[in-house]
Amino acid sequence: MAIITDLPKIVAGLPSDKRQRVERIFRIDVTQSQSHVPDTMRPWVEQQFGQLEAVEHQHLVRVTNTVTWDGALFNPVRARRPMIHDQVHANPNRSPSSSVSHASELTDHFADPLHMTTEDPFGRVRGKHCVIAANVARWDTWSAVLIFDEVDPFRFDREQMRDYIATSWTWARQAHAFDPTARYFVWGWNGSLRAGASQPHAHAQMALGQGLHYARVEGLRRAALDYRARTCTNYFDDLQASHDCLGLGITTSTLRGFVYLAPMCWKETWLIGQRFDNDLADALHDVLRALIDRTGTASFNVFATLPPVEATQTQAEDWSGFPLIVRIGDRGPTTMISSDFGWIDLFAHRVIPTDPFVVKAQLGL
Repeated sequence: MAIITDLPKIVAGLPSDKRQRVERIFRIDVTQSQSHVPDTMRPWVEQQFGQLEAVEHQHLVRVTNTVTWDGALFNPVRARRPMIHDQVHANPNRSPSSSVSHASELTDHFADPLHMTTEDPFGRVRGKHCVIAANVARWDTWSAVLIFDEVDPFRFDREQMRDYIATSWTWARQAHAFDPTARYFVWGWNGSLRAGASQPHAHAQMALGQGLHYARVEGLRRAALDYRARTCTNYFDDLQASHDCLGLGITTSTLRGFVYLAPMCWKETWLIGQRFDNDLADALHDVLRALIDRTGTASFNVFATLPPVEATQTQAEDWSGFPLIVRIGDRGPTTMISSDFGWIDLFAHRVIPTDPFVVKAQLGL
């Protein structure tokens, strides 16, 4: 199995056309770091990291997406660094669902959504396994909460996921019909309090923005247009093909995607599609279940977006060639007290302890 430090060799071994395509998107830098471990520290280093050599001579890989300026710094040694955990609830046999049970000791404000949540002026949208509420404190003019009947965010099947996606898209169409200026749809799911959820009860969120797509989506659109103007090729097609030829592409029952080389968070996996429909729901189910059941993900973020509802193609706002995009990432163990984000991650370059080649192998997709 390949590992991240093999990346330069893998790229160098590609046929020239494939190598050039990868290099159009990614810059890959490899460095070596040396340090001296004092004798007093050696027993701990050997216990924590396995061998002194791994610490005294470290190999680092820096990947930069020069189209979108995403970037990640990989060092396999960091995956073995000590982390501070909640000793009361830390247990190697603890399932993600057990942390939800602990969180359920908090007040469940979504236990009775029909009576204890606000609703949009056009009414509620109800699915078979969920109901939509308006945000009690809006984060945009049209923002809503998809409250699952199932309290535990780690318990979901294919039927439930299809219902969550279909109900959300019904809300988007109704919100757009009520306010035609609202056109820019985003959907997200914070799986657990650690991942950013404000309530332990399982729920997703969505919004329909006005005037301009959300900043990072708009930035991605413009970057893709610039790439097309420079290369005469579609950025997203090249992005998928680059990951495929590096061995990082995945195939679900309905959609293709990849384990991203310049991730924003641990184990970041993309799905590429066309519509907010059952194909998306099935693919999202497959990837999330693989992350949870095969890689041990215990908290996660999901983000999905697509071109505007009833988009009109104009020179000022060209969405041609822009697909449905889903990004899924791991936010670390729920018992971990240390944050998975620091100053360098927020303001400079993401530091990622998970190897995308290892994640790809674990997913089995």
